[in-house]
This record gives sequence, C-alpha cells and structure tokens, in this order.
Amino acid sequence: MEENRQIRMENDLGRDDIRQLVRRIALPSMLAQFVSVLYSIVDRMYIGHIPGMGELALAGVGVCAPVVTMIGSVASLVGVGGAPLMSIKMGEGDVDGARKILSNCFVMLCLFSLILMAVVIPLRRPMLLFFGASAETLPYADEYFLYYMTGTVFALLATGMNSFVTAQGFARKAMFSVLLGAVMNIVLDPVFIFALNLGVKGAAIATVISQAFSCAYALCFLLGRRAQIRIEAVRPDFAIVRRVLLLGFTPFSIIAVDNAMIIAMNAVLQRYGGAGQGDLLITVATIAQSFMLVVTMPLSGISGGTQPILSFNYGARQVDRVIRAQRHIFLWCLVFTAVMFVVARLAGPLFVLLFTSDPLVAEKAAWAIRVCTLALIPLGLQYEIVDGFTAIGQVRYAWPLSFWRKAVYFAALFILPAVWGAEATFYAEAISDVIGPLTSVAIYALVMKKLLARRAMPGG
Repeated sequence: MEENRQIRMENDLGRDDIRQLVRRIALPSMLAQFVSVLYSIVDRMYIGHIPGMGELALAGVGVCAPVVTMIGSVASLVGVGGAPLMSIKMGEGDVDGARKILSNCFVMLCLFSLILMAVVIPLRRPMLLFFGASAETLPYADEYFLYYMTGTVFALLATGMNSFVTAQGFARKAMFSVLLGAVMNIVLDPVFIFALNLGVKGAAIATVISQAFSCAYALCFLLGRRAQIRIEAVRPDFAIVRRVLLLGFTPFSIIAVDNAMIIAMNAVLQRYGGAGQGDLLITVATIAQSFMLVVTMPLSGISGGTQPILSFNYGARQVDRVIRAQRHIFLWCLVFTAVMFVVARLAGPLFVLLFTSDPLVAEKAAWAIRVCTLALIPLGLQYEIVDGFTAIGQVRYAWPLSFWRKAVYFAALFILPAVWGAEATFYAEAISDVIGPLTSVAIYALVMKKLLARRAMPGG
C-alpha cells in the first residue's frame, strides 16, 4: 500500500506546484510526440532514397499519409475524448466512474479497429485515386497502405490508451511507450526496406511491428498495479460512450479535417500542376508536411498532454489552479513555436536533404517550408485555447474555433492557385494561422473567465 501511495503522488495534479507540474508533464509529452513523428518521417526518409524509384515512392506514401492519419484520428476520438472525462472524475474523487470510462474506451478502440479494417481495406484503391494518387504513384501507395492497415488495432490502441496513461500523471511512462515504438521503427526500417528488399511494403511492416510494441507497453501498464486507474471488465455503458464521443469529436474532427486539408492540397497540386509538375509538387508538399508534423505534433503534446492538469482541477473546482496552469501552458506553446519558426529558416534546407538528393525537389521543398511556417508563432495560442476548452468539457467552444481555422484554410486553398497558380497553394497555411488564432483569442477572452467563475460556485 505504501508503494502504491508513493506512485500516486509522483504527479499530484491537485496539489503539486503548478509551474513544476506543467513542466514535468509538458516536457515528456512534447518529447513523446516529437518521437512519434519519427514513425512517418523515418519511413519517408528511407523511401525517398530507394534507388531508381525514390521520388515516386515518396509521392505515393505522401498520398497515403493523410488517409492513414485520418484513420488514426479515431484514437483521438476515444482517447482524447475519454481521458479528460477520466481526469475530471479523478478530481471529483469518483474512482469507479474513472475506471468505467477507461474500460469502456478500451472496448471502443478494439471495435473501431475491426470496423475500420473491414470497411477500408476493400475500398483502398479508389480511395487513394480520389485522394491524389496518379497512375505512376498508385502501386506504391496501394502496397504501403494495404500492409499498414493490417496493424490498425495496434495503432489505435497504442495512441488511444497512451492518453489514459498521461491522464493519470504518468507522462514519462507515456513518453517511453512512444519512444519504444519509434526506436523499433528506426531499427527495423532499413532491415525490411533494403536488407530484405521489400521497398515500401517493408516500411509499412516495420511500422506495424513498432506500433505493436508501443501498444503492448501501454496495455501492460494500464492492466498492472502501477496504474491508479486500471482496465477492468465492465458492462458497456452507452451514456459513457455518448459523452466520450461527444467530447472526442473536437480532436477527432481537427485531425480528420487536417488530413482532409492535405488530401485536398494533393488534389489541387495535381490539378493545377498538371502532368509536368503535379507529382513533383506533391513530393514537395510531402516533405513540407513532414516538417509541419515536427511542429504540430510536439505542440499538441504540450497543449494536449497537459489537459489532465486542467481537467483534474476543474473537476476539483480549483479554478485558480486551472488559470495558473493555463498561463504556463500558453508560455510553453509560444516559446516552442517561436523556436520552430527560427529552425524552419535556419535548418529547413538540411531537413529537406533527409528525404531527397534531387536539387530541384530540395530547393522547392525548402521554399515550401519557409512559406508554410510564416505565421507559426500564433499557432501556439490556437492549440492551447482549443485543447483548454476541450479539457474542461466545453466542446461547444473548442469545435467551432477549430473548424473556423480549417474553413479559412480551405477557402485559401482553392482561391490562391486559381488566381496565382499551383505554388500559391502553400500560402494557405499561413493565412489560416493568422485568422484562426486571432478569432480564438477573442472568444477565449470573452468566455473562459466566466466559465471558470461559474464552476467555482457551489453546484456549478
């Protein structure tokens, strides 16, 4: 009992110093998401250097990437939807309620995995063609996608269950789960791609095996004694399922629309680039999107990983701790985006060389990275405002603010190339990263203090 008590106090969400608590959770959560980027980037790095087919294979995997991530967004639907609810229950002292949420979410992820494989695998080829694959890139996209889909259950459980590890205050455990899979992927990719001569198929197989290791680690923790709240056999509770899906719809839709944006960009580039430039520009976009993943995933690690602090203290009605925590989280987000803005300009050309040795592709990709990151710093505010509203269960504000930024992006995506040509498409990111955060800051200033003041009142 004494050992369990000490484990529970490692990160006391309700009593630890706020500044230290934010640091202890934000840093490993950020690093975990940074490491998780390696899953896709390492694949693309090796694929881009396959002799004789690198550029086409990279473009094919680039077409797969948004579809793969959209499928993976189901993990956020359940994980990010359920984890704040579990933390709120923990803050209220309702251990049984927290346990029911975790266990129901585990069952949901298993069911969603099976449904996705049954529906998507037979439809993969028309999907990939619709999402921007050409006759030259389709064979590579189809091969990668088919083998990746066989590991859907590992991908969803690894990501979804990791949210519940972080939600209990074990950010370092969650980081190790991601690190384990990423290291496995780095080691296995060259073996399967080059040593076994499996090409893009080998990259997908290596990723599935790596995700299986991450999944096993997260489940072992949540089934073991070290977890405060463990997975247990429970009857399905449709009221819990409804609440999880309602709250999780915001992060799910964010990821889904993000990937719809990438799919739309590929289609627009293919259309306006034509036969001569379409595949080249999609390759450039794949590299630029890889850099944006290096930005947005660690950023979501900071804003999403620290949600348990906000959720727990909101549940405990300690609104002063919610306010102080969010101030520190805002600072972390802004410092990170400022650093990455500088990195994009100083190290962008070096990053590009990880994917290609073609001078033309490298030059255009470095330019695309600079353009996509023009308004990067305000993005830090956007992420924390949306995730902050989600953390306290206020989906009615989180979802519209996220959707508004995406709507601005889509409008720019279709207008810019129609007027100025295919390459103007890359400016859509910067436009949405200015207008979206400005709107979010205004709404946050108007409503957040009122929401917290209401929560602080008895019965609020």
